[in-house]
Amino acid sequence: MKRRVVVTGMGIVSSLSCQLDQFWSKLIAGESGIHEIKILDTSRFKVKFAADVHDWAPDEYIDSKEQKRLDRFSQFGMVAGIDAVTQSGLDFSQEDSYRCGVILGSGVGGIATIEEQTEKLLTKGADRVSPMTIPRLMLNAAGGNISIRYGMRGPNYTVATACASATNALGDALKAIQYDEADVMISGGTEAGITPMGISAFSNMKALSFRNDDPKRASRPFDLDRDGFVMAEGAGVVVLEELEHAKARGANILAELVGFGCSGDGGHITSPDPEGRGAARAMQNALNDAHLAPEKIDYINAHGTSTPPGDKAETTAIKTVYGDHAYKLAVSSTKSSLGHSLGASGGIELIACIKAIQEGIVPPTINLEKPDPACDLDYTPNEAKNRKVSYAMSNSFGFGGHNACVIAKEYAE
Repeated sequence: MKRRVVVTGMGIVSSLSCQLDQFWSKLIAGESGIHEIKILDTSRFKVKFAADVHDWAPDEYIDSKEQKRLDRFSQFGMVAGIDAVTQSGLDFSQEDSYRCGVILGSGVGGIATIEEQTEKLLTKGADRVSPMTIPRLMLNAAGGNISIRYGMRGPNYTVATACASATNALGDALKAIQYDEADVMISGGTEAGITPMGISAFSNMKALSFRNDDPKRASRPFDLDRDGFVMAEGAGVVVLEELEHAKARGANILAELVGFGCSGDGGHITSPDPEGRGAARAMQNALNDAHLAPEKIDYINAHGTSTPPGDKAETTAIKTVYGDHAYKLAVSSTKSSLGHSLGASGGIELIACIKAIQEGIVPPTINLEKPDPACDLDYTPNEAKNRKVSYAMSNSFGFGGHNACVIAKEYAE
């Protein structure tokens, strides 16, 4: 019998805010964290806007010496992880270290370090490449450093499935506790891909919106005039615990994770299956894992990236799985406010789902001004809605044909 798994801590780094309560209040107010890029010189770029965390200040979490050893994506993951642990109230000195682990997701890892050190190699020579290059750039650096900070010796690895990375990581962490491999897991995702290479590569493949004249309205999931996604960065990290373990220490339980499903498209390296068959299978697998009828789901935090084929395929997939109930449940894409943080997005969006459950409010899909006739569900356009949310599903779909979904529910004895 699978053990029950609950969420006891959450930490966020985003362009809206790096404080959980402020993040949520801005999200439901329909504010946008998208602006002209402030962390890079954009003069050479075709796309000059993104959702960068320009006011980043990790000093109170990480000392200056350690910051130099960490790529930006690891710093994000560390800070979100520390906030999640702080909220959970866990004291790892009192835990069995072999029963505590970290599984994070990241799509591109230390891409900033790769670019910086490659430029040094080419302009200054091989001897000027930093000896910390590999420990900074490796995708597992964020999770490894979190485990070192807390002395965690349980399951510890990093998942890389592009934009599904965090949700795949959460699914693995969920199963590690369900099947008695661990009692506590730190999980989610972190990403810092707003770099010269990141922006240039995505814009040249025509994946990004080109609305340089109106950044805040550029991310418009399910809108007829959508023209691509908006790059973002950040982290969303949660603490997962086995239910009885959390109860025994008097933890404040925020929500329960009850199901996970994944699949592959087996089609194209970047384009989704037009019929959303892989996405539908992942959603159905999550429902099956949770032993839930589709009618139980109240809210779906959609992958909803604001790309023409992606939003249409996801809508088709939701209708395939949910049938008539697809028109009764609430859907929204928080990427309309936050942009797309690639491998971190699933962690951030699970946190949005949990806040929706806690507060009874569904965050809006902003900028939905001209609905696409092919996207005809209730996407919570432009304004948050008060709604009882007992069960919420978070969808994440990535390049490579990776699909992953996780289900959270309101905690009850």
